[in-house]
Amino acid sequence: MKTGYLIDMDGVIYRENHLIPGAVEFVAALLVTGTPFLFLTNNSAPTAEDLAVRLRHLGVTGLSARHFYTSAMNTADFLDETHPNCTAFVIGEGGLMAALHERKIANDAISPDYVVVGEGAFTAEKLTKAHELIEKGARLLATNPDNWCPVSSQKTRPGAGSIAAFLEASTGRRAYYLGKPNGYMFHSACRKLTEAALSPIGRVVMVGDTMETDIRGAVEAGLHSYLVLTGSTQFEDVGDYVYQPTRVLQSVADLVEEVKTGKTPENAESPALGSNRHSGGKLGMRHQTDVLALYKPRPRPAMTK
Repeated sequence: MKTGYLIDMDGVIYRENHLIPGAVEFVAALLVTGTPFLFLTNNSAPTAEDLAVRLRHLGVTGLSARHFYTSAMNTADFLDETHPNCTAFVIGEGGLMAALHERKIANDAISPDYVVVGEGAFTAEKLTKAHELIEKGARLLATNPDNWCPVSSQKTRPGAGSIAAFLEASTGRRAYYLGKPNGYMFHSACRKLTEAALSPIGRVVMVGDTMETDIRGAVEAGLHSYLVLTGSTQFEDVGDYVYQPTRVLQSVADLVEEVKTGKTPENAESPALGSNRHSGGKLGMRHQTDVLALYKPRPRPAMTK
């Protein structure tokens, strides 16, 4: 049976507006071999169509909207499944609005069932309105818990988690956070992956660059997890976490041959230190007490709560 892949985007396929070396070959291998895969992103601002176009402009071809699953889509699925015919006051951009519209969740600025917070431009007026609606009884829902999002290697912007945290503080109400690492995101993505596959999937692997979202969510959902070192989490930081990835890779380029052959390298998932290039060990799980796991100041708070 085949391996299916859930793949983060920013830090795994591209950084800013530049493809990560090996990304084109990795996606091409997935497409040529008919390997089931789905790009999984916490960014609720773009639509799936937007993401397909962006990757095409960057040089990754052969993708369509069906290859993407965003936190906005996940939020719409959650509300449609748990509260059909509900209404929502939305703080977010086009991707979130489009996903809710597709599930026939009406925008309501008078008496909504939910205040839904995603990425994007927000104003003091919108925050005040959301505050008032929550005080009147609307429930607070965030598309993801990311407190900040990368804009460039030197710049970040507020994420949905920080906006929701503002409303938590002002209203005294707790938000419910969807997106990675919430298990609902992973189980929904696995279901979509299975539905789209032409043959049974033997296992599902999450490929991501962030311990707090990609790897934690995969571990809690019972999936294999591959951490790539081209994004948020650095090799020396991995040992700080109680949960650990199944494998640590330099980049998705390390997976190209594996996807083409359908064979995982021998001992690749043994409990050894991350990579031959770092420690002389085999690609695999790093123990949390590794000597490289030193306490050190962090440049900003953790991405999620």
